[in-house]
Amino acid sequence: MKKTGATDLQRMCAGRLYNCTDKEVMKKHIRALYLTDRFNRSRLWNIWGRNRIIKKLMPQHGKNFCFMQSFRCEYGFNISFGDDLFVNFDCIFMDVAPIKMGNGVMFGPRVTIATPMHPLLSEERIIQQYPDGYHDLEYAKPVTIGDGVWVAADVTICGGVTIGDGSIIAAGSVVTKDIPSNCLAGGVPCKVIRKLDDDDRLNVWQTYADDKEPISARNSAKL
Repeated sequence: MKKTGATDLQRMCAGRLYNCTDKEVMKKHIRALYLTDRFNRSRLWNIWGRNRIIKKLMPQHGKNFCFMQSFRCEYGFNISFGDDLFVNFDCIFMDVAPIKMGNGVMFGPRVTIATPMHPLLSEERIIQQYPDGYHDLEYAKPVTIGDGVWVAADVTICGGVTIGDGSIIAAGSVVTKDIPSNCLAGGVPCKVIRKLDDDDRLNVWQTYADDKEPISARNSAKL
């Protein structure tokens, strides 16, 4: 029985099984590898040129973004983000399924967003011959990150996860399940530690203007 319906690229974006060695899919992948390679070899001072490459790679973008080198992704067109995005050094966004980010999102260094999924049984996972040729069949699950989220260093976000507005993912976490809004979460696997509230306020402008140590009401109570 031969496959019917959508192309492999359409299947990929919809989270269904697709052949990752399909010619159209490979063409999109090679384009992204070429553009990320250009970006990673670009001069630091060439901000206009660097941003131009990012816009080509990820057409669904907002205003005021900054990507540090190096940056890697699989396709680029499956990544969308709002205004004021910051992506620190050595981040990897594996966008086989869509990765959607809101406004004011921050990533620390070495963050990985991994949407790809593979069959669990080895005999289904390996490349093999099917009725219409050799296929490497896999699928992916999307990731959604809300407004104002801070993802700290060395975090891995797995496919199928949604992180709510305003939340913080602590360094070194592995996010395998949804995180609600306005939470501090961390660990392996990542779990909610507590809600963020007004006791976490630093009064940043006044503290900056007075050149004082940034201590929240919650932390000052511990001193």
